Amino acid sequence: MSDASPKQPVSTDPYKGVRDFYPEDMAIQNYIFDTWKKVCKEFRFQEYATSLLEPAELYRSKGGGSDEIVNEQMFTFTDRGEREVALRPEMTPSLARLVAGRRKSLKFPLRWFTIANCFRYERPQRGRRREHWQLNADMMGISGIEAEAEIISLAYKIMKAFGAKDEDFEIRINDRKVIFEIFEPILRDKTQWSEVCRFLDRRPKLSPEEQEEGNKKYFIRPFTEDDAKKLHDSKMLGEIARNLKLKGILNFKLDEHLMRGFDYYTGMVFEVFDTDPENKRSLFGGGRYDNLLEMFGVDPVPTVGFGMGDVTIRDFLETHKLPLRNAN
Repeated sequence: MSDASPKQPVSTDPYKGVRDFYPEDMAIQNYIFDTWKKVCKEFRFQEYATSLLEPAELYRSKGGGSDEIVNEQMFTFTDRGEREVALRPEMTPSLARLVAGRRKSLKFPLRWFTIANCFRYERPQRGRRREHWQLNADMMGISGIEAEAEIISLAYKIMKAFGAKDEDFEIRINDRKVIFEIFEPILRDKTQWSEVCRFLDRRPKLSPEEQEEGNKKYFIRPFTEDDAKKLHDSKMLGEIARNLKLKGILNFKLDEHLMRGFDYYTGMVFEVFDTDPENKRSLFGGGRYDNLLEMFGVDPVPTVGFGMGDVTIRDFLETHKLPLRNAN
């Protein structure tokens, strides 16, 4: 008689941090996707797609993403051909690879969008999963401020298409170039600028002691009234503000602390924030990145874009008791 222990049944739970979509959940997901697609197509954006598998070097290359994502959150494995492969943690480097591959034959400007699933090894919590679906919308080939105004307008129209009122969300805007001009004279080591950007981005959330420690580490200081004036006097930000007002978009403000976590941003950055006290957080964001194609050895293309995740937008809809599916 065998004394072998009976095998434990396989768990029905999904992998930690990812989701199953039963029909009722898929209906909500399709509503989010359909809304994204509808508004993007109204703005004359064309849809594209890439594989979720990418060479890991795409993200390890200089300017290919955030050090935190690459070093701490990226899912990687070695395939049978001894190549290091990554499950894409974000979409922008893949877009850059596509455009670089046909740089000479593409007709610019491009208005492209995709809805892609992305993977990051994060601690699952409200608004964060290890897999999420993300709308990426990018304009390539326009260096003028009209591109910034249009991409922010697209983000605004998507929020309105979900039924959001202006007072439900706030668009915060900054310019990395201006912030660099403010701190460049006192930077001890300009090669640390990417680290400084990440510190400035999270500095308001740190304790006074942590802020002071970071200021000393990077030889910088708190923002002053003169710094704020320099930001508000920025010609570029002033033009963006004027363009947004002409489009009827008024729920925006300049925010000198906003820097975004990705190294490839070169100018304007923005984020959309939920104003509800129960969900007061950043929902999504983007900005201008003009140099990302350089890693492929081709001429750069001025680009501005953003990414919007399905998890945070669903939290927003539920918080504000907005529809989770089409009325019809």
